Amino acid sequence: MKLLYTVIIICLCLFTVRAQTLTDGLMMQKDNFCTGFLYTHDQWTQYWEGSLKRDNGNIGKVTTQSLVWAGNYGITNRLNVIAMVPYVRTKASQGTLAGMEGLQDLTVGVKYNFFTHLREGVSKFKLFAVAQLSTPLNDYTPDFLPLSIGMSSTNVAGRITTFYKHDKQGWFANASFGYTVRSNVQLDRPSYFTNDRIYFTNEVDMPNVFDAFISAGYLKNGLQAEVNFTGQNTLGGDDIRRQDMPFVSNRMNFSKVGVLVMYYLPALPELALRASGSYTVYGRNVGESTTLLAGVLYTFKFNNQ
Repeated sequence: MKLLYTVIIICLCLFTVRAQTLTDGLMMQKDNFCTGFLYTHDQWTQYWEGSLKRDNGNIGKVTTQSLVWAGNYGITNRLNVIAMVPYVRTKASQGTLAGMEGLQDLTVGVKYNFFTHLREGVSKFKLFAVAQLSTPLNDYTPDFLPLSIGMSSTNVAGRITTFYKHDKQGWFANASFGYTVRSNVQLDRPSYFTNDRIYFTNEVDMPNVFDAFISAGYLKNGLQAEVNFTGQNTLGGDDIRRQDMPFVSNRMNFSKVGVLVMYYLPALPELALRASGSYTVYGRNVGESTTLLAGVLYTFKFNNQ
């Protein structure tokens, strides 16, 4: 009995780290810079091999830990630039396979608020367009799943986000939809088997991805509290073969539900504490993972306002 595949959690950090990020309807003000570190702990024992849910005694519990530096700068009140760099470590609780660790991918994105409708003092409705690029920071191998630290592909993505908030009561709703184009990746071997055939090359064609993020909650007086849903659908790829190890271009679909709380300290309003958790309720070729996140963010205000 061999390995399975799970989506490396840091690849989803754009869905887990959400204050003024690429999937939400919040913006950093002009000449403000928010930065900090976020720690993520993800683990699973059971997984979906195609549509079959099972476990694997050879590897036991798979744990992925990551420490992410994140930064968001407000070029204008309507235009933000966001960057993230994660350091990732993986391990299995059983068997002989050693985990991996190292810097993963640099992500840089631009978020633009292209439409706003305000009812002064009552509510606001906003639309956002996002463009983002991610690329590996070192020559890690993607061909060691589920203990690889990433997919090793360069990705270009675009997304549209809608945001509504009732200012008086503080309730909000947010929905974001994205499409990611992924580059081919190269393996450290001259051939591989997938899609029921053998390929005599080290280059793997990676399927593109569609994702959705929906949230609702309370946002007022320095407190953000929400429940959320994250879904991903891989547009191609095949399933993990029975009793076989996972492969980098497998179809990787999932649905996750989660909660998030972020609080700006009244005594030091530039400092924010963040905590979140999520659970995979459905998947295909991914682990049934539980993910916890905690972090600290600080906003530097260069505009003296």
